[in-house]
Amino acid sequence: MPGHISRRRALQIAGGGLVVGAGAAVGTWQWLAPDAEDSGAKNGVLARAKGSGDESFLHIMAHQDDNLYFMNPELEQSLLSGAASVTVCMTGGESDGRNANGHKLSGADYRKLPEKQPEFVRARTNGLRRATAQMATGNAESPWEIEALRLIPGFEVELHTLKAAPQIQLIFMELVEAGAIKNPKERSMRGLWLGAARSLTTLPPAGGPVKRTYQYAHGQVVDTLTAVMERYQPSVVRTLDPNPSHRAYWDKDRLNQPSTPEKLRGIVSYDHQDHTASALYTQAALAQYWTKEHSRPTAVESYLGYEVSDLKLPPNLDGTAIDRKLEFLDTYGWVDGADCGDKSGCGDRKVDDRSKDTRWTQNCRTRTPGTSRWVTTLPDGRLVAFAVLNGAAQCWTETTAGSGTWNSPAKAGGEMLEGQIQVARHPDGKLQLFAVRRIVPSAPGRTHKREVVTALQTGTGSGGTPVFDSWESLDSPESDPARSLEVGQPVTVVDDKGTVTVFVRHWDENISFRTAAGGRNWSRWQQLETPNGRRVEDGLDAAFDEAGRMHLVAYSYAYGYTTTKDKEGNDEYHVQVSGGTVTHWMSPSAGETPRLMDPTGLPAVTGELSLAPLPGGGMRAVARHGGTARVVVYDRPADGSWKQTALTDAIGGFGRAAVSVEKDGTTVLAARDAKGRVRLAKGAGRPDTAWFDGGIGHRATPGVTQDAQGRTVVVVIGPDGKISSARRTGTGRSGFTDWIGQDGKAQTSTMS
Repeated sequence: MPGHISRRRALQIAGGGLVVGAGAAVGTWQWLAPDAEDSGAKNGVLARAKGSGDESFLHIMAHQDDNLYFMNPELEQSLLSGAASVTVCMTGGESDGRNANGHKLSGADYRKLPEKQPEFVRARTNGLRRATAQMATGNAESPWEIEALRLIPGFEVELHTLKAAPQIQLIFMELVEAGAIKNPKERSMRGLWLGAARSLTTLPPAGGPVKRTYQYAHGQVVDTLTAVMERYQPSVVRTLDPNPSHRAYWDKDRLNQPSTPEKLRGIVSYDHQDHTASALYTQAALAQYWTKEHSRPTAVESYLGYEVSDLKLPPNLDGTAIDRKLEFLDTYGWVDGADCGDKSGCGDRKVDDRSKDTRWTQNCRTRTPGTSRWVTTLPDGRLVAFAVLNGAAQCWTETTAGSGTWNSPAKAGGEMLEGQIQVARHPDGKLQLFAVRRIVPSAPGRTHKREVVTALQTGTGSGGTPVFDSWESLDSPESDPARSLEVGQPVTVVDDKGTVTVFVRHWDENISFRTAAGGRNWSRWQQLETPNGRRVEDGLDAAFDEAGRMHLVAYSYAYGYTTTKDKEGNDEYHVQVSGGTVTHWMSPSAGETPRLMDPTGLPAVTGELSLAPLPGGGMRAVARHGGTARVVVYDRPADGSWKQTALTDAIGGFGRAAVSVEKDGTTVLAARDAKGRVRLAKGAGRPDTAWFDGGIGHRATPGVTQDAQGRTVVVVIGPDGKISSARRTGTGRSGFTDWIGQDGKAQTSTMS
């Protein structure tokens, strides 16, 4: 067993291993390991993904099919971008070693198959390679170069480089998987994370360059992922869901029986334990990685897993995206029966052609959807925008009002922040920021929690940049740290008297709120009234109408479960989900707490909603239509009922759409399209159903505000961490300026 090295030593090694030739562009660095000559590398230098530009994508997952199910279509977009795109698979995914679809064989025939775990690991790896090559080149059989790689001393992993596109690489750590979705397993990543296991072994696949097994301690898993981050300097890290929702009957599960070791007990969620553990280890590695400066700032996205199926969430991809996603999953599942030249197998027969029947294929959802309110206007008319990079708040300010040119971002404090910042503006022009902060344990089994945090502006620094007080914890509606992990993203509004209200979805899948006059001296957490038996999804939004009444909307559905007995007489629980709709709360009058309104009668939407007040009273809400991903517009008069007023043309894409309604009634929409670009639509009174051509790549939710002249401005952050914006002009074919980058120059894809 290799000796354990300290994290500090691992970082020293990693930091000293990055070399770059004079004049080399970002994305062409290589990794020089201290003992590279013993690892099979040529000339002592191990190949590093050679990308272009300022973008680098890192996907960290548990099993070979996780990114295909949960991160696509964003995965494919990054593979086609020309940037370095690297995937780390933490486990071997060996299962029982039988590479067959148990649904197509009788139990007896299935059990007759030999258990060949090393061969099955290789078959799954081949399936991921073929699907990745197909996405990147159109040819599933495009060849790869395979070698052993030492990221930290004493440990080897497999490195696969796509020869036709060497910026695309796969890394396989080959840790043994849990072998169960939720049942407690000491020998698992979850067991290692919780301190129930002191180490976790690997299982080398058949025919690979890594010839022996390794024993990873907790810190060595963190060090390995940190070394990957040091190696590739990612601008975007994509991981699975670190905070999956709990099962309604979690406390009755086997996980919490008296026979289960205490360290393995805990909340049972709607996801695979390996998925969650891989995300938690990624968070710990990020905390370590961000202690140093790097060539690129890093944004993080976390994707929902089994929850989308277990809770029957509406498909948030359109048919074209689903079909394309299914094409790559079928390649992974070896549906084509192709001969890849490996006797171990060329794909995962357990998946086979079953992907068409799962909601995982129909969705791509992130855990922290954020809102569009991360950009606003300063008292001098300049725009100011905020985003989370490197786990901290970053602040961009416009150089002069209306210029569309931005200063370089300045740090606005915070650490281990997640999702998107929301900025609230007080009546006196002072700003207040809100976010969620993760407390990452420094050792296995230590306290791990999330809390709502805020920072209030204290003044203005050089160049007119807002300066903020230290970030203050607003705690969580949940006193139990484990339950706090499920608290959602804050949504905040400020009334004309300066009273701030912050809403969050909490553990019980309903909504809690706190208030504070002037943004200080906060009340205790309170709970809004919620319809009995309904569960609220994150992605809510709030706004004031012209009468000063507060409105809040969220997607909710009826939720319960029934009980039957299994063969041994144990209880089996079956979730029942139905009746998805938009739920609405409204204040009876200005200054009062919002109350639950009568059912809206609106159909199911994909989750995230955005609100904007209508001139003359009333509210407008926009969301994605379930199953088509088209943006649907709902209106509610000042005293009336909700009704659909527009359904835009199809552009594909997914995620929250942003909306702005100007004083003259002009409405602007911004949403992601099938290529990952932000697209705009506008109309008088209500938005036109057609989208303007053009757009630029971005991540997360577009920001929307109105400038000092009342013109809508749409702002996005690209995968490279740079800001761009487009402003409504009222003239020209589209009525918008070109997309202007951070440097004031027009972007390649313009409005037309």
